[in-house]
Amino acid sequence: MIGVDGQEKLKAAKVLCIGTGGLGAPALQYLCAAGVGTLGLVDNDEVSLNNLHRQLLFSELDVGQSKVVCAKKRLSAQNPHIKINTYQEWFNPDTAEDLVLAYDIILHRRKVAMGRKVYLKWILNY
Repeated sequence: MIGVDGQEKLKAAKVLCIGTGGLGAPALQYLCAAGVGTLGLVDNDEVSLNNLHRQLLFSELDVGQSKVVCAKKRLSAQNPHIKINTYQEWFNPDTAEDLVLAYDIILHRRKVAMGRKVYLKWILNY
C-alpha cells in the first residue's frame, strides 16, 4: 500500500519520457494515473494512421498533429492535477543536459537507436 506518504512522494516526482509512441504512451498513462506530479514529454514526431494500432494514447482525430501536444491533452484530461511539460524536439546532445537534469527519472522509450546513443553518450560523459 502506498499510503499518504507514498502518494506525496509520487506527487513530488518528475519523470521525463523520451518518446511518446507505442512504448512511451502506456508508460505515460500509468504514470499519470499514479499521480506522478510532473511529466516531461520529448518527441518531435506526428501521429500517423499506420501506428494507431499500437499507440493507444492517440486516435484518428490526432493524425498529422504533434504527438506531445495530443498526449498532453489526453493525459491532462486523465489527471488534471499533474504538470505536463512538452518538448517537441528530438532528444539530442544539444538539449540532453538541460532536459535530463530537470527530472528525477528518465524513461527512454524510443525505438530508434540514435536517441539511445545520445542518452548513453551524455551519461558516460557526465
